[in-house]
Amino acid sequence: MISKVYFLTWNRRNELYNFLKAVRMFDYVKSRDFLAIKIHFGEENNEGYIKPEYVMPIVKIIKEKTAYPFLTDASTIYVGERSDAYHHHLIANKHGFTIDSCGCPIIISDGLRGTAEKEIEVNLKYFKTVTIAQEIYNADSYMFMSHFKGHEITGFGGALKNVGMGCGSKAGKYAMHHSSKPAVNPKHCIGCGNCARHCYQHALSLVDKKVVIDKEKCAGCGQCVVNCVLKVFKLRWDEDSIIVQEKIVEYAAGVLKNKKSAYINFLNHISKYCDCFSLSKNVPLMKNVGIVAGSDPVSVDQASYDLVNEFFGKNFFKKIYPEIDPTIQLKYAEELGLGTRNYKLVNY
Repeated sequence: MISKVYFLTWNRRNELYNFLKAVRMFDYVKSRDFLAIKIHFGEENNEGYIKPEYVMPIVKIIKEKTAYPFLTDASTIYVGERSDAYHHHLIANKHGFTIDSCGCPIIISDGLRGTAEKEIEVNLKYFKTVTIAQEIYNADSYMFMSHFKGHEITGFGGALKNVGMGCGSKAGKYAMHHSSKPAVNPKHCIGCGNCARHCYQHALSLVDKKVVIDKEKCAGCGQCVVNCVLKVFKLRWDEDSIIVQEKIVEYAAGVLKNKKSAYINFLNHISKYCDCFSLSKNVPLMKNVGIVAGSDPVSVDQASYDLVNEFFGKNFFKKIYPEIDPTIQLKYAEELGLGTRNYKLVNY
């Protein structure tokens, strides 16, 4: 089976509305559907998120189908601007996501404190059930708007990660991250305390000027790995990344079970790290590529991966993370029947 994936170059991004209409991206939407547009609203001092100006054309088309769109995300497991619904709304508003600018409301899917959740049976390798955000489950259909970039644990983050990790409740996010708890080499530690300042779970402390990790408190979020320049912290990339990628895919299978959806990846501001980090860690490393759309998350991510490498001139992701094979998520998602890696790219 070959999946069609549609591509709009970045210099034509102002044609997004016509592009999506032409490729009939919203044929699956039914009248009076509550349609969740899953997006990342960005963290404080971060520029990598998809900007509000690209939401309005999508909302306009959904409303033309007489459906009811809303923007949504779920809480993070680290303590930050998106760790509860109250502060999540504030940062979204600060970044320009309003009813006036986007044309629809924001509903944080897992409630005020990130505890509103729904258990879905999947019966897969790692999980018998997955725990996803309640209002994601309650929505009739989905549109996933994903910023495609590097990721410190999975190699890249795109549609599959936005579905699986992005829609997990706090309990679900802990379950997916559990395998990525780092090992500590105290010989490299100089006791600067920078890692502890960036540990939102307060799992790190200094004892005799050496860092100590409390594995019970550790969420496996990877903040310490990114923020330590001395390589005190180390993940077992050959094992941890594989497991986390496959766990995310199993969560994606639960989210998408019996639901209709479509996917739009934005290939711009492509950085080494995910959008949960501040601007200092979120520097773009190559030129903007474009916008990829389709009805299959596997082919949309595969096409995005291929396009980034093509525009970079070599394997971008191998360069930034030589230890990680980011295609594990694509292989496993295809194995589970979430889509196909075999696609035809259609240029608009």
